[in-house]
Amino acid sequence: MTARVRPVAQQDAAAWLRMRKRLWPEENGGWHAQEIEEFLAGRLKMPLAVLVAVDNGDRPIGFVELFIRTYAEDCLTDRVAYLEGWYVEPEYRRQGVGRALVEASERWGRDQGCTEFGSDALIENAVSAAAHAALGFVETAQIRCFKKNL
Repeated sequence: MTARVRPVAQQDAAAWLRMRKRLWPEENGGWHAQEIEEFLAGRLKMPLAVLVAVDNGDRPIGFVELFIRTYAEDCLTDRVAYLEGWYVEPEYRRQGVGRALVEASERWGRDQGCTEFGSDALIENAVSAAAHAALGFVETAQIRCFKKNL
């Protein structure tokens, strides 16, 4: 399947919300809806860009959320294009849709003046690690993150 990738638009809000809930089910659906509303209104600082892959009928079948980080593991610059979220509907996986989204993300990063592109996945997410590797990402580190309320 050949997917077309374009910036997210207002008419994509419901599909983006559905896919975001599938990617991050641990988050409250209201939180996702609020973030989408704020992004589409231009009031959200992160992500900086959202791209959707659409089928021949212009129906969203995947998305990426992008940001520019000042630090990413093993990156040398302080402007790293970063893949904050990446999702493809299950029935469209392994058909080049994820690749199209990542390649469009790389172009976006270059257009922003970035020379490095970072991403991450949970340690136990072997499917995501394999997808990243298939698209040329090199695993740099495995870490555990901690927090403590003060």
